[in-house]
Amino acid sequence: MPIDRVFLPLFQPVFAHQEASGPVWQLVRCQFTIHYVIILPRSFSPLHALKYPMTANNSVGKHVLMLVGDFVEDYEAMVPFQILLCAGHHVSTVCPGKSAGDTVATAIHDFEGDQTYSEKPGHRFGITTDFEGLDPSQYDALVIPGGRAPEYLRLDPQVLELVQHFGSTQKPIAAICHGPQILAAAGLLKDRACSCYPAVAPEVTAGGGSYVEPAATMDSAHVDGNLVTAPAWPAHPAWMRLFLDLLSS
Repeated sequence: MPIDRVFLPLFQPVFAHQEASGPVWQLVRCQFTIHYVIILPRSFSPLHALKYPMTANNSVGKHVLMLVGDFVEDYEAMVPFQILLCAGHHVSTVCPGKSAGDTVATAIHDFEGDQTYSEKPGHRFGITTDFEGLDPSQYDALVIPGGRAPEYLRLDPQVLELVQHFGSTQKPIAAICHGPQILAAAGLLKDRACSCYPAVAPEVTAGGGSYVEPAATMDSAHVDGNLVTAPAWPAHPAWMRLFLDLLSS
């Protein structure tokens, strides 16, 4: 069973192992660091990765919260989750109305020459932490992937209150693609410069922010204080590099 092609530019294979009654597991080396992380080929759950602790000393890692919902963009949830683990950080994934052990559906948005992105079914993505009773003060940073999830997550007052905590405390926030829809709804974009998927630009400006137009290749990212934003998953390397810089500062 092949490893999804999205991980190949970021991770170099070390070896693969075929379980007797399961899929192929592949141990890979991340180009950003010498630590190791497990990549799963199908129905990926972060709970699986936690079963295989890295050899790195994670006691110095930051505690990062990732906010997802059903039909979050597949790559924009899985790739940053794995990059952050690979760099030695702790990542908790949450979704309103879901608890640890649940999953969310994901969607793969691709750019295939049409007037907008196409959409295909993605993997299931695991939830590691209960949303109910969540204390945002226990986290050092926030990641908001894109996809279709942000358009309904921004309607939840608890989500907005959660995101506003990271804004008011100036903790690092990484948002990509449609993720800034939540930032706009939470009132965090006033007088801020923000990149996003171009279709979200009107919401950035309506929220008092300045839209940062992405590169034609959609692989650019922008930093404004504690806020790191990008237009879509081709920007993962630039987006995560800037976010990792903030986490280490």
